Amino acid sequence: MAVRDDELPYLRRCVELAAEALEAGDEPFGSVLVSGDGTVLAEDHNRVASGDRTRHPEFELARWAAAHMTPEERAAATVYTSGEHCPMCAAAHAWVGLGRIVYVASSEQLTSWLTELGAAAPPVRPLPVSAIAPEVTVDGPVPELTDAIAALHRRFHRQGD
Repeated sequence: MAVRDDELPYLRRCVELAAEALEAGDEPFGSVLVSGDGTVLAEDHNRVASGDRTRHPEFELARWAAAHMTPEERAAATVYTSGEHCPMCAAAHAWVGLGRIVYVASSEQLTSWLTELGAAAPPVRPLPVSAIAPEVTVDGPVPELTDAIAALHRRFHRQGD
């Protein structure tokens, strides 16, 4: 399934949330959970600067969904996100039974940017969602928004320069 034009506002919100994370001193990631009827249910941005490296927005949304949605509602929902889920978040997404994932930038793109910037490799290998949760429908990247996410990552990793 291709990313539809009516989904771009959710993805733009993910970019805004990623920018909010960056402004708060955190890594630029943002995600939005949308019900099957298009209602925004929850959103979050990265909060790993607190010292808890599991505070990814996709993981938080999976936990929120498990606590507030029926299995049927979770299966019909979509998680929109600025970056493809890491393995931890992909596993949480699948275990909770959420539906589709739509991301702006892929793990492969992020890895390329981090290499280009000389950033340290993450402690967990960046794998595509399909390698972790093969039954989850995944769409992305979204070229019209990828440059905005790349710019946020460049700003984050150049802050110490």
